[in-house]
Formats: sequence, C-alpha cells, structure tokens
Amino acid sequence: MKSQTCKLFTDLRLSAFVVATLCAVAITCPMVLSAQTASTREKHPTIITFDPPGSTVTVPSQVNPAGETVGAYIDASGVFHGFLRAPDGTFTTFEAPGAGTGSFQGTLGFSINPEGAVTGYYRDASTVLHGFLRDRHGTFTTFDAPGAGAGSFQGTYADSINPAGAIAGIVFDDNNVLHGFLRSPDDTITTFDAPGAGTGSGQGTQVGNFCGLNPAGTIAGYYFDYNSAYHGFVRVRDGAITTFDVPGAGTGSGQGTLAAGIDPAGTISGSYIDSSGVSHGYLRTADSAITEYDVPGAGTGSGQGTTGLCINPAGTIVGNYLDANNVNHSYVRTPKGKVTKIDVPGAGTGAFQGTYAVSINPAGAITGYYIDASGVYHGFLRLPCSQGDADCQDTW
Repeated sequence: MKSQTCKLFTDLRLSAFVVATLCAVAITCPMVLSAQTASTREKHPTIITFDPPGSTVTVPSQVNPAGETVGAYIDASGVFHGFLRAPDGTFTTFEAPGAGTGSFQGTLGFSINPEGAVTGYYRDASTVLHGFLRDRHGTFTTFDAPGAGAGSFQGTYADSINPAGAIAGIVFDDNNVLHGFLRSPDDTITTFDAPGAGTGSGQGTQVGNFCGLNPAGTIAGYYFDYNSAYHGFVRVRDGAITTFDVPGAGTGSGQGTLAAGIDPAGTISGSYIDSSGVSHGYLRTADSAITEYDVPGAGTGSGQGTTGLCINPAGTIVGNYLDANNVNHSYVRTPKGKVTKIDVPGAGTGAFQGTYAVSINPAGAITGYYIDASGVYHGFLRLPCSQGDADCQDTW
C-alpha cells in the first residue's frame, strides 16, 4: 500500500513538500465517517467526512462555488476512479473513455469549475496518461497535448479548469521532462516552458495544482532548474512569463520557490523551502510584493513547516503545516493574516497522519483529506458559518 499511496499523491501533485513527506514513510490505510453534531455546528463551521462507495483511499481535490466536490479514489484492486460529491452528499463516480482497469490505471478527477465541468486525466491499459474534459451532463472529451510521451506514466496531466473552460496542466515527454500547457475553450493547446527550466529527466515546468489557473487565463506554477531547485513563475494570457524567487528560498536540489494557487486579482499563494529544508508560506501580489509567513505550531526541522496552497477571490488561503512531531494540520489564513487551525475529527495524531486541506471555494468551503490512526485516507468538506447565524463562530 505504501507504493500505491505514494503514487496517488505523486499523481495528485499536492505539493513537493507534502509528497516528499508522505512518500518518505511506510503508510497503510483507514476510515472514519462522522460529522459535527448540531450543537457543535452552532459554535463552529460544519465538518463532513466521507468516502465514495468502494473506496480504500479517498482524495478530494476541489470544491466549486455550488458546493460540488471532485476528486479520485482507489478501489480494493488498486484502480483509480473519479468522483463527484453533490452538496446533499450524493456521489457520482465516473470513468473516462479509454481508462484502464488494472492496478494504477483508471480515472482521476482534479478540478471543477462553476458550471460543473471537470478536468483531470486517465491512465490507459499501458499506463499512459491522457487529459479529459467532462461537461456537467457527463459527456467526455479526451485530449493529448503536443509532445506528450507514450511511455508508462508519461503523457498529459490536466490540472486546472477556469470558469471559461480553459484547462492548464503539464506534459511529460518521452524523456520524462515536464512542460506546461494551456488548452483554450476552442480546443487549441499551447505548450510552454518557463525560462531557466531544466531539460533533464524529472526537470522542467509545472503548473500549480487544481487552482493554478485564474479566470483571466493567467497561470501560476514553478519550474525545476538544472540543479533541480524550484523557482516560481506566472504566465499571462498572451504568453509572457515572469519568474520569481521568494527571499530566503534555498538554491539547492529540492529547495526553492513553489507557486500553487492564483486568485482573480493575480495574487499567488505558495510556499518556499529554505536552505535547511524547512517550508514557509508566502503571498505574491500582482505588483510583485511578497509577504512571507509561518503558521503558529509549524515545525522547524527539515521537511517540516508551512505549505501554502489555494487562494480564493477574497484572498483567503488554505494550506497545511507539519508540526515538530511530524503530525499534519490544516489552516486558513485571512487577508489580514488571521490564522485558524483545522483538525478533522477522526484524523490520526501519529507521524505523517492528520489533516490535509487541498482547496477553498469563493464562499470559504474547504475540501481535502485526512489520514486516520490506521493510515487510511478519507475525504472531508468544511463548510463555513451561514450568513446571519450569530451562534456560529467561524473565527475567520
């Protein structure tokens, strides 16, 4: 199960920090299903935990403004399936045409836009990757970006979809080099490379996860240079690319600046890894101003620290931090810097267990997954306080 779990998170590409942490240890898998009671809800936001039928590993990836959650799960045979969870808790599972049915094959849902269109990728019977678009009615369009490799685990990874239906992602070529791509609503696909991106195996250009494409078509991401250090970039709709590094970011292999999310105003959320291997959160505004931060309680050892992920239109960030005992916790950070810790009921408290938030919608609903005390992965949805509910203390 360790290799299966690590492969899942490599595919979902949450962040280099989280992936490296998870794959460094042997992880088995559990399950808890709970929701806060009505009396608890009167005081705090509601947290709902869930697993699609047949799931042994559940990983949601994004929740749209309507409250629809998309993600992927692994069944008992090691096959991936996409899922949609409606606001009423109803699940719809889906398989892209051509998806394989063997272990490490199948369909992964990644991103959902306000109209309910979903993008992601599938692995065929040869474990080659292909992108897909599933419209709100369930009709699929599959695609391959130019230059996509045809070997096992090579091909097209579709990551983010915006309200207009544009899709951003990455291409693994025949030499295992990464390239970015943007697929326009008219099916035109443009590939690109950030200046300075390495051309060796495992190097290249990577688009931010799930929320790396904003409504204007601006893309945030990062690239690996020739020394396998990370650097951030932002690509505007006309193709111009600006690269950047957060002050304090390390320059060695596995260190540097990672960009994860971008809001409609062009503000980027991400994290950087310093020369000691510690991760820190940051914000970069459209005028290049950078604010760095560390969440209280974040560990200060190598592989520990604060990871910034998605940012919503209000400027609220969702992310995670690994404490000094290597337990993971999630957080939300307001534009004013107010931080609220999130621990899902049922989350384990052992090393590399805990709560892992992934994305946040415009209303402040958060989705992600948690690892229980047995090492099993389950999905969660954290709903914000309802407007006018004076008894609910959101603390944001």
